[in-house]
Amino acid sequence: MPAPLEQKGSNRVILIKLGYDIVLGLPAATTIVYVLHIHPSRTGDLVVPEKFRIEPNLPVEEYLDGFGNRCGRLNAPVGNVRLLNETVIRDSGEPDACVPTEPQNDVTSLPLETLTFVLPSRYCEVDSELLDFAWSTFGSGPLGWQRVQGVCDFVHRHIRFDYMQARANRTALDTFRERVGVCRDFTHLAITLCRCLNFPARYVTGYLGDIGVTPSPDPMDFSAWFEVFLGNRWYTFDARHNARRIGRVVIGRGRDAGDVPIAMAFGRHSLEHFQVTTEQVDGVNPLSR
Repeated sequence: MPAPLEQKGSNRVILIKLGYDIVLGLPAATTIVYVLHIHPSRTGDLVVPEKFRIEPNLPVEEYLDGFGNRCGRLNAPVGNVRLLNETVIRDSGEPDACVPTEPQNDVTSLPLETLTFVLPSRYCEVDSELLDFAWSTFGSGPLGWQRVQGVCDFVHRHIRFDYMQARANRTALDTFRERVGVCRDFTHLAITLCRCLNFPARYVTGYLGDIGVTPSPDPMDFSAWFEVFLGNRWYTFDARHNARRIGRVVIGRGRDAGDVPIAMAFGRHSLEHFQVTTEQVDGVNPLSR
């Protein structure tokens, strides 16, 4: 079962300062596609508009992709390209919802728009040895929410978290076999096992700060978790932390990490600088800190 929060939600609105400073080094002129804005579902919670900018100042084409994420495309010259943003968002201060009695839908009655999230995708090989493993391991256990939680418990125990072992091409099956990875790997494996069991499951990337928990000594990063369709709505699950958390802010949703690239360059590039800010603040000049 997920570990309890070390302190409960405040039962009041909290403010979270968000932002990033990302520098890509480009040895040749390159097109970059990014998913770096707050998801449209959360823009109504912004205290101030996002202060997104690019250095050097380049023209950007912004668009909504097929999953409803706010994306952008820019054509960058040789040299360093810096992507910056800062904002403050309101949050309920409540931990993720937990409804252990929520049932699973039969595939015959799932809303049509959820069916994409039951199928295999780039990093989630539902049509692999994981299918038999999922049914032999979880098929005789509890149904609905509790079965999904069983998947999270397994993945949380099965994988060793190690930043130094991050690899962009690691799939769910690779993660299952190698038993090591970062948050996206925990998420891909959990999503795949859920899909094997006929749960619609989708990948989420966003901000997740150390609110209500002991601060991590690791540098702040974007986080990955997933959502499962149960009953008549999507619910948040997190196999990496396996705990209810406060202050998740969605940036993008998709079938897997391939659908929500933070920044994808169509050419050679290097990551020169990467800094993410996610911290609870008070209401006095929150952007002055």
